[in-house]
Amino acid sequence: MRLVHGPAEPSELPPHHQLVVELRALRKVGLSRVRQISHPGLAAAASAAGLPTGPEEPAAGIERLLRSAVHWLDGAVPPPGGHLIPDAPAAGPVGELARAAAHSFGLVGAASQIAGERRKAAAAVFGVTTESFRHRQERQVIDRLADAVLGLAGAGAPPEGNPLPQATPSDVPHAVARMTGPPVHYDTAPGAVPAHPDIQVHLSPIELLRDVDVLVSSENTYLEMSKIFRNTVSGALRRAAAARDETNAVIDDPLARELRDWMARHGRSGLQVPPGTVVPTGPGALARRGVRRVLHAAVAVPRRTSNGYEACESTVVEAVSAAFRVAVGERDAHEPPLSSLCFPVLGAGRGGLQPERAARWLRWAVEEELRADPRWTVHLVTRTPALIPVLRGTERG
Repeated sequence: MRLVHGPAEPSELPPHHQLVVELRALRKVGLSRVRQISHPGLAAAASAAGLPTGPEEPAAGIERLLRSAVHWLDGAVPPPGGHLIPDAPAAGPVGELARAAAHSFGLVGAASQIAGERRKAAAAVFGVTTESFRHRQERQVIDRLADAVLGLAGAGAPPEGNPLPQATPSDVPHAVARMTGPPVHYDTAPGAVPAHPDIQVHLSPIELLRDVDVLVSSENTYLEMSKIFRNTVSGALRRAAAARDETNAVIDDPLARELRDWMARHGRSGLQVPPGTVVPTGPGALARRGVRRVLHAAVAVPRRTSNGYEACESTVVEAVSAAFRVAVGERDAHEPPLSSLCFPVLGAGRGGLQPERAARWLRWAVEEELRADPRWTVHLVTRTPALIPVLRGTERG
């Protein structure tokens, strides 16, 4: 791993849309021909990340930047409080999004210099045709890769005595791009992190809350809800939202049905979505409790070698950020406007994250979003009493 020097000020970082344009151009020619095109935004981002960009080695810096960005898409982030650009693992990326990016830019083995062959290999990752990939998944790959590049460009340590300014949503589209991580613990002593006035914590099943506009459900990356009888957040919300007849038999399963419809509309039926994806549905019967929307966050990635799942901290942060973006996009479509969201402890169930760690990252991610948009009231809910101090921000180390 390579130590990164202080980052450029946010005003020096290229905008997201510029990186998208440059990445599209670079994908066409391939990384081996990086010197044939202009890439001032990528060069600036590499320089901000402390990578070589001089006249003799621009390709080396940009290739290292892209390999690190692909590594980030695979779920790796600089460690909390650290300022390191990770080396890409020798085994190569595992996740669909990261593998498709690696194929698209010629980062895998003896990659072809022909753009069409690289696109075909990337499309095969998702099991779709090259034409379908070009119109759908490729755009998402490049968009998310640009996010990761910005994240790496902003991951260095600020100069001593000169704290790095807070990034704005237009500077960094996703919270993962400004990830420095939560503190190891909170404390109620003077000078410690105070409890946030717009965060309320509940010891309760999420489906029993009332008059919260938006509930967030934790799902797997296939957006398949838990069985309706399961004792999980997903299963509980599915059960509470179901329509029933006079014998209490389920006659409509609206949350699962709307998710299947969304997957079909987006050409993802039977396929995974990127970790951190958030999809909205109606509330079904939860409307009787004052719920107006349910957001489904894909945080649990199925393991290849077992029947279990795994989640990582960066996905929790991505999901929180995406949930806020979706809620903001829908806010004014309702009367009165949406104003409150409720998060369970994402990733701590079947996702496999250690519960206290998942709760700490959730609390931190929510605080980050509320700094950027304080219009919301956020509810954090758990059925585990030991997590209450962590979620309240009053945990003692």
